[in-house]
Amino acid sequence: MVLSRGWSMFLVGVGVWTWVIWPRFAVAIWNDPRAWSAGTVGEGSPTSFLWVHALLIAASLAIGTTVGVLGVRGWLASRRRPTV
Repeated sequence: MVLSRGWSMFLVGVGVWTWVIWPRFAVAIWNDPRAWSAGTVGEGSPTSFLWVHALLIAASLAIGTTVGVLGVRGWLASRRRPTV
């Protein structure tokens, strides 16, 4: 399967968007008092709130990276394809 350049760029955009949004969300979760058992940021042990969101963030970054890589590969393949 060969992706069009438009779809390839869309996938690259999704990958970039993922890396712009999710790290900022990770910082917000880390700084949320609900993420820590003591109710103060960085104090006490991590709560399930932190662990669930950390898993969500990790999965989203992995999926976004995969989608972005597929977009780059599709873009490069479309450039190598001979025009008819």
